[in-house]
Amino acid sequence: MKKSRYSQKYSQLLKALKEARKEAGVTQTTVGKIFGAHASFVSKCESGERRIDVIELAAFCRIYNVPLADFLQRIDPS
Repeated sequence: MKKSRYSQKYSQLLKALKEARKEAGVTQTTVGKIFGAHASFVSKCESGERRIDVIELAAFCRIYNVPLADFLQRIDPS
């Protein structure tokens, strides 16, 4: 098994990011257009190939209509 270069929490964030997009019913292409980027931008964010910052995370939350606090709860349910 390949070891992730990211922490377990960051890996959970990436998984939650992808799940939130799917739950919102939008494609990577659509999200990329909203960001003014290509679908590959979203794909790289979801896969961890591109690290996302807090401003981008807030934008993803707005696009997916998920409050940031709810989103963070997905990765740290304690």
